[in-house]
Amino acid sequence: MASRSGNPHLALWIAATGLSHGEIARRLHTTAKARGHRQVAPDATRIRRWIDGERPRPPVPALLADVLSEAVDQPVTPGDLGLTAVGPVLDSIQLPLLTEAAAQTLAGWTQMDFMNRRDTLKLALGAPLILAAEKMLGGTARALNHDRKGFDADTVTALEEVTAFFTKADASKGGALYRSAIVAQLDEVARRIRDGVPPKLKTRVFAATADLAALAGWVSHDAGRYGIAQRLWSYGTYAAGEAGQPDRGVEIVTRMSHQLIYLGHPTDALGLLGVAAQKAALPATKALVASQTGRVHAALGDERAADRHLGAADELLADGLGDDVPEWVAYFDAAEHAGACAVSARDLAGLGHGGRPASTHFEDALKLRKPGFDRVCVMDRVGLAAALFDEGEAEQGAAAAHQALDDAARIDSTLVASRLNTLLDAARPYETVAVDEVRTRAKEIAAARPTTVAA
Repeated sequence: MASRSGNPHLALWIAATGLSHGEIARRLHTTAKARGHRQVAPDATRIRRWIDGERPRPPVPALLADVLSEAVDQPVTPGDLGLTAVGPVLDSIQLPLLTEAAAQTLAGWTQMDFMNRRDTLKLALGAPLILAAEKMLGGTARALNHDRKGFDADTVTALEEVTAFFTKADASKGGALYRSAIVAQLDEVARRIRDGVPPKLKTRVFAATADLAALAGWVSHDAGRYGIAQRLWSYGTYAAGEAGQPDRGVEIVTRMSHQLIYLGHPTDALGLLGVAAQKAALPATKALVASQTGRVHAALGDERAADRHLGAADELLADGLGDDVPEWVAYFDAAEHAGACAVSARDLAGLGHGGRPASTHFEDALKLRKPGFDRVCVMDRVGLAAALFDEGEAEQGAAAAHQALDDAARIDSTLVASRLNTLLDAARPYETVAVDEVRTRAKEIAAARPTTVAA
């Protein structure tokens, strides 16, 4: 039975071949016959019915994917063609490498988010996730629609400006308050991409879209919507490739790895970072990947590997990241690396490994932080207080905690709330009036922004 909405994925891929429906049918019949499927003998009318939404039975989807793969000279799967058993797979990490079809998939994800269907967007893990990252970082799409009705120069400028505003607001106050607006903005961008991207504006459109998708993923992660965050980041990685900015995609993949560490999947995080390390070309992204990789090894208890990668980031930072560091990775500096070193030292200490106390790394990070990064400063302050408790400095820990909690109350972030849970764990051995006050205040703030995982 044909679908009311048809199959735009299949229509776009067939259009990308430049072949007539009759020629597609002929090639499909030839391929099927060569593989022993003599009963597969479609005509042009049958191809049109599939585009209209009729779903062919196996082995046709796989055969058609092979025919189109050869015609467009890039791998195409039945899922890319919208020919899976349940239609286009919106809960998969996979994105079709075709501009309008990818935008269509993005629109599906954002609409599912608006309907609060979190359960349909499961977190992708393991080999499928790593392979998807390799595909997204290694390919670009084939743009079909050059109509001007989607974007003009003024529209792109407005998109860049609103993304910059939301990015600053997120870094300062946390993104939960703005999350719905950011995701809605990304949904509008997806609609406009399907309407058309003029060739002269393609780089700017997709660069701005990558920035917006990276931010939308981050605020979704910060709000505890992990599945949608991963999907939005995957689209951001794809958009970065379309913009000719592979290092932008690398930075977004490090965000995906951060999420996996946060959710307790360090091995998968390491797999993503391995892909990112192969693609990183700029000193800043190389340093970011090295720093993040060191942090993952620390979470796994591998002190030697952690020191090696964190040391590599130290060297890159010492050599200088250059005068033309892109804005989207400019946040990674000595302060951000010190924060990664602090969390690494904390994790290693918890696993029985010695080394420099985590509290000194947190102090380094706080001294180096630039204005405007209020949320991460709060996380550093909470981390410092927890580290002091872990190191047996109860009085100093309580004093640091009170200062941290004053700031934490003003930030709307589950990342901050999870750090508060870490603080509560660290304060558990102490029974003093000052520490009891810390516990009471931390519990109140954490309860207002519930989370179940540690950062």
